[in-house]
Amino acid sequence: MLISIQVFSQDLSLYDIKCENKVNPLGVEMLSPRLSWKIKSANRGVKQVAYRVLVSDDLSNLKQNKGNVWDSKKVTSSASIQVPYSGNRLQPAKKYFWKVMIWDNNNKSSAWSDPASFSMGLLSPADWKGAKWIAYEKLPDSLITPLPTDKKVDKITTNNVLPLLRKDFSVKKKLKRATAFVAGPGHFELSINGKKVGDHFLDAGWTKYDKEALYVSFDLTDKIKQGQNTVGVMLGNGFYYVPPVKGRFRKLKAAFGYPKMITRIVLEYSDGSSENVISDQSWKTAPGPIVFSSIYGGEDYNANLEQNGWNKPGFKATNWRNVLLVDGPPKLLSQMAEPLKVFEQFTPVSTNTLPNGDLVFDLGQNASGIIELQVKGNKGDTVRIAPAELLKADGSVNQRPTGSPFYFTYILKGEGLETWRPRFTYYGFRYLQVARSSASKTKNNGLPQLVGIKGLHTRNAAPRVGEFVSSNELFNKTDKLIDWAIKSNMASVFTDCPHREKLGWLEEVHLMGSSMRYNYDISNLGRKNIQDMKTTQLENGLVPETAPEYVKFEWGGDMFRDSPEWGSNSVIMPWYMYQWYGDRQILESSYPMMQKYLSYLQTKANKHILSQGLGDWYDLGPKPPGVSQLTPMGVTGTAIYYYDLNIMDSIAQMLGKPADAERYRKLATEVKASFNQHFFNKETKQYATGSQTANAMALYMDLVEPQYRDAVLANLIKDIRDRGNALTAGDIGFRYLLRVLENAGRSDVIFDMNSRTDVPGYGYQLAKGATSLTESWAALPTVSNNHLMLGHLMEWFYSGLGGIRATDGAIAFNKIDIKPEPVGDVNFAKASYDSPYGTIRSDWKKTATDFQITVEVPANTTATIHIPANATDLIKVDDQPLSNQKNVQFAGFKDGRAIVKVGSGTYQFNASKK
Repeated sequence: MLISIQVFSQDLSLYDIKCENKVNPLGVEMLSPRLSWKIKSANRGVKQVAYRVLVSDDLSNLKQNKGNVWDSKKVTSSASIQVPYSGNRLQPAKKYFWKVMIWDNNNKSSAWSDPASFSMGLLSPADWKGAKWIAYEKLPDSLITPLPTDKKVDKITTNNVLPLLRKDFSVKKKLKRATAFVAGPGHFELSINGKKVGDHFLDAGWTKYDKEALYVSFDLTDKIKQGQNTVGVMLGNGFYYVPPVKGRFRKLKAAFGYPKMITRIVLEYSDGSSENVISDQSWKTAPGPIVFSSIYGGEDYNANLEQNGWNKPGFKATNWRNVLLVDGPPKLLSQMAEPLKVFEQFTPVSTNTLPNGDLVFDLGQNASGIIELQVKGNKGDTVRIAPAELLKADGSVNQRPTGSPFYFTYILKGEGLETWRPRFTYYGFRYLQVARSSASKTKNNGLPQLVGIKGLHTRNAAPRVGEFVSSNELFNKTDKLIDWAIKSNMASVFTDCPHREKLGWLEEVHLMGSSMRYNYDISNLGRKNIQDMKTTQLENGLVPETAPEYVKFEWGGDMFRDSPEWGSNSVIMPWYMYQWYGDRQILESSYPMMQKYLSYLQTKANKHILSQGLGDWYDLGPKPPGVSQLTPMGVTGTAIYYYDLNIMDSIAQMLGKPADAERYRKLATEVKASFNQHFFNKETKQYATGSQTANAMALYMDLVEPQYRDAVLANLIKDIRDRGNALTAGDIGFRYLLRVLENAGRSDVIFDMNSRTDVPGYGYQLAKGATSLTESWAALPTVSNNHLMLGHLMEWFYSGLGGIRATDGAIAFNKIDIKPEPVGDVNFAKASYDSPYGTIRSDWKKTATDFQITVEVPANTTATIHIPANATDLIKVDDQPLSNQKNVQFAGFKDGRAIVKVGSGTYQFNASKK
């Protein structure tokens, strides 16, 4: 008898097994979900040459190496990311298990990966099994206002009820699995048998609610017991309804309807049967203890209105009423972007008492979030907390730049220590002003006792993938400054600020995108951003400046709605998603949106010049910041238009649309000619006014003819030097200024520009006491002091100082350039980025005698390393001469650097200066 024994390499294993770029995701709606894995090996130069995937609807089958749903067999391919499922049709609400093994270029095979899973969402309206939208009350159709204008008079004048909804159900058989699918615009909190399900905050994400809403999937298997169970849901307003309550801040007047909910809970039993608990007219509802909630105005909670046990079995809902059956958003999509959660917690670093008795706490960090209050007192005592980024001269909080009044109110029930945190709103703040009042008129009872208070930072749970540190403390502090702005503005959309607007201004997404991607895996949040643009796009093709669009700003005409630098995110973001994550599907699904937008821009162009919009917003001119001052209208909009057309040329070719590609290429040629005719001065070799933004964007977008590039670059650098290395570029131009300088090998100029604390810039903001990136270069106290704008230096920390860049034409960093820039007084820098293929690391230091760098290259990729050296005999690899290394290929010298090519692995290079 012959026995076949499969031998696996101990040096080859798989990790970070994902479906749709998530670990064991729920609610998958892609019929061919994409699978990915990372490869770990102690060997160098490892590449995958084949894989095999097994998918089963039963874990026991998978353990026996049976893929009854899909067995890919051995597939000759290097693909380890974005591998499409190609098995039997996947069924809604069903859970699948999968694993993978690979073969490498050394004729070794890995063991099977650990089992992973993915669970399907609800793929059609029929999959909701008759579930209905239910609510406590209904907003009359005549008052529904999905897109208010900023000057329109209110049609609504009353607050709404924030309801509780409940349903009892029985489980009589052994439960195998239970899954809930819940949508509850604006926001909801789900509980089972009295306990909150999960750790999410502000579920579900914001959408264009007149077009669609998101549902969230939860695994309830360990929450539901045999016998009686109760499901409870609390509802909040969010952007679905912004209540018009006097004395509370209200940026806009959106009213899609009053809060509502739809759910299907699937109970799968061990005997193979199943049943559903759905939202219908059998549910009961009552007002909850949240008496006011506004995404812009804060939240009030009256603990005396709590109904103990309302979401547990056995509760007598005597005074509760039947729910109303209502209409809801016409389309439901699964929330695949990561949820918001609570992260860092901040306790006060100092306390001050104002003359009126109010307490002011400094938490030490400006961040998005909520508060947690611990208090003792009598029934009816009140605590009011006003958060703010800044203080007034008298020590009280200053909300004027960030939306006022916003506050949290808690009314005590008088039962010992009471702990509370808001559920359905948040703000950006560093300081808290606490006012206390007693319900009793007798002085003996006193004020409620504040036992504890802290700030809870909330943000999107996109995983951290990058780290940076250097010997330059100003840069380290700048990195943290920018990072706090990123974290504070990653909600379910990329917001501009976490307080007065909370809107998804689109220019920030593509301009700050690389800085964000080096630090966080925003692949799923990026797809959400693209979906928001699709649903927000107008019939004429315009992509408004915010998505989802909740308000139409009318001051300034269409200035705040139609700006190409903003709307072009609809073209640029899908392309960047492909370049960074290998997401080809997003290009295919976004292509109609891109086409429609470019057609719209073509109708707006005058002789191929686009002059509408905001231009280089918040540049540093002689006037207070706002609309572009130093760069004429038409420069930035037309440059972006040209950039869009070149991107579309590449995408059309990739998607097999040669006629489209030719058309975009031809139009791009015409736009370039017109741009140079209108803005380029051949005598001075300057664009338009010669601003930093004008020259930098012309260079970056390749609008400059080759014979003039050196002169335009020299003029750009001269402007910076003549200003004492001060910057003037604004929101649009600054990223391109940095890119142009880095690409030209002039990181020394970037260093000099950003090493000052005495002129507007990062160092200036830090010197002013900022702990998060501010809206203006000058850290003005009259604007936001936590803003996702102008943080582009972070990209340079990774790509320039750290030297981690994707090679031109690379996809998802499958080809890497390591080219650190040891400029100024920086004598070491460490940067790492966990790419779709694995960790890329650059760790260098320089001394008076040598330059040392340790490089880590993930399996299934290659890297080109640029080492400051002018002779090969001065370079050692792992303490051995470069000539002795069979895994390191010397590729010549360029610009004072030795160029070597390597496969995966960790390498230590030492280049002597002698």
